[in-house]
Amino acid sequence: MNTDNSTKPSFAAALRFWFILGWISFGGTTGHITIMHDFLVEKKKWISNGKFFHALNACMLLPGPEAHQLAIYIGWKLHGLKGGVISGVLFVLPSMFILLGLSITYATYGNAPILVAAFSGLKPAVLAIILFATWKVGQKALISIPHYIVALAAFGLSYFAHIAMPWIILGVVILALLIGLTAPSLLRIQQKKEQAEEREGAYYVNLLQERDRVQPGKLLRQSAVFVLLWSIPFLALLGLFAGPGFWRQLSFLFTRSAFFTIGGSYTVIPYVAGLVTGKLAWLSKTQMIDGFALAETTPGPLVIVLSYVGFMAGFNHFGGSILMGTVGLLAASYFTFLPNFILIFLGAPLIEISQKSAITQTMLSLVTAAVVGVIVNLAFYLGSDILFSERRASLDHINLPSLGWALFSLLLLVKFRIKTLPLVLLSLVFGLLRYSLSL
Repeated sequence: MNTDNSTKPSFAAALRFWFILGWISFGGTTGHITIMHDFLVEKKKWISNGKFFHALNACMLLPGPEAHQLAIYIGWKLHGLKGGVISGVLFVLPSMFILLGLSITYATYGNAPILVAAFSGLKPAVLAIILFATWKVGQKALISIPHYIVALAAFGLSYFAHIAMPWIILGVVILALLIGLTAPSLLRIQQKKEQAEEREGAYYVNLLQERDRVQPGKLLRQSAVFVLLWSIPFLALLGLFAGPGFWRQLSFLFTRSAFFTIGGSYTVIPYVAGLVTGKLAWLSKTQMIDGFALAETTPGPLVIVLSYVGFMAGFNHFGGSILMGTVGLLAASYFTFLPNFILIFLGAPLIEISQKSAITQTMLSLVTAAVVGVIVNLAFYLGSDILFSERRASLDHINLPSLGWALFSLLLLVKFRIKTLPLVLLSLVFGLLRYSLSL
């Protein structure tokens, strides 16, 4: 039975939890948040329930994966700067190294029949996971007719007009500002009055504490540190490795992506996928789909797929070099996740101040609605190759086993609430069984 314990937890105990979390956090954002809540709030009482969800809501207003930012935020509140850095690094490090091993295996043996068979079962399951995510997000995001209109417009602009995701988000933000200033009641957003839970003092981090203040001098110093931390690896890549133009493009692409992932991983993936398979031609579409499947087999946020993109980009650009692929993965990971730290250290106090703003809530609700449309775009982008042979979307070319497994996977997710990892393992078995029966 829990007892009141408002004393500061030891850094060693926190370090142990963040290390374990990085290895067991399968299931995407929901899995990450559930594990953190069970341990930090229910078991250890290091942070109160009200403060936990207050912080989560704040992270949802920032670009980037909210679960990763929540870990950084809680680590920061528990043990300051070192706590935030450690929690954020350990959150993604295990999945990054797992994905490195999987990427090397894929690059070396990706054409082996047994791996092709395994992916034939995994890809339809990935499509089902995306459709399930659309349904879950849509339930919460599409709360009025304007929200449905924004979602449909975001899908149409991204899929048919090929408008880049940052421009769609910018348009939604401008629309939200106009609605918030002229007709906020149009969106029927109910502002919930914040209520401090009972016995807040029983938790080390709680709602009764004074909120972090915005300090302009501190913001400038932290911004300068961020620029330095970004510039040193960037210059090292340009100076130490061949192909400086490639490394320049890679660094700017993943940094830019990190600042436009409003709405989480599903928002940025179509944006990056379109660039690396189209304009930049770093990966084939098949390789991108396979990378999405690989990312589902690892703990950590789904945006970790960008680490795989960095690997395959370096591998393909430098003529099949595993070394350059590894450098690409490390660089992509660094430039993707570094902004999350600065967004929390700089942005958390600002977000806490603006969180009660009706215009801010209007903006967040419309951006989230747009995310639904972007996820549907991702489903169409991947589904055409997964469900149809010869890349022709017609009844004559439909892949019936893949369609059947996608529907079955969706049934398992919706009706039986199967977790992501068991579904992935079951799908791998299905692919191998399908291969063995075809021999």
